[in-house]
Amino acid sequence: MQHHRLGLLGCTEPQRVARNLVHHALENRASTEQIDDAVIVASELVTNALRHTASGPVRVDLDVYEDTAVLWVYDGEPHAEPLSVEVPSSADELLEGGRGLYLVEALTERWFVWPARPGKAVVAVMPVGGGRPTRTA
Repeated sequence: MQHHRLGLLGCTEPQRVARNLVHHALENRASTEQIDDAVIVASELVTNALRHTASGPVRVDLDVYEDTAVLWVYDGEPHAEPLSVEVPSSADELLEGGRGLYLVEALTERWFVWPARPGKAVVAVMPVGGGRPTRTA
């Protein structure tokens, strides 16, 4: 297992930093499509932490196993309220934003919220190497 960790507290461009971490960590470990998917997931989770928490993202970890990558995006918000994905009902809703967790759901094997000190982590599990998740529409 390879473990990668970057602090994001006070970072002026946390999405870019998280995308770069994921891209470099998965080079030579995953297909181009899997890297692209993982980069999108990282960007969406960091953006959600920026938009929906007072602390913003404080750290990103990436654990890369033989056939799985696990991305952890930490924030300082102690309450891990249940999150759900709502499928947009119209094209207009897609233009307004709110696609982040919908994309995360579509591009990962699974994702969940994990309590951490302080705050919580939103965790995304993604295949690397030969495997691809079975995507449901």
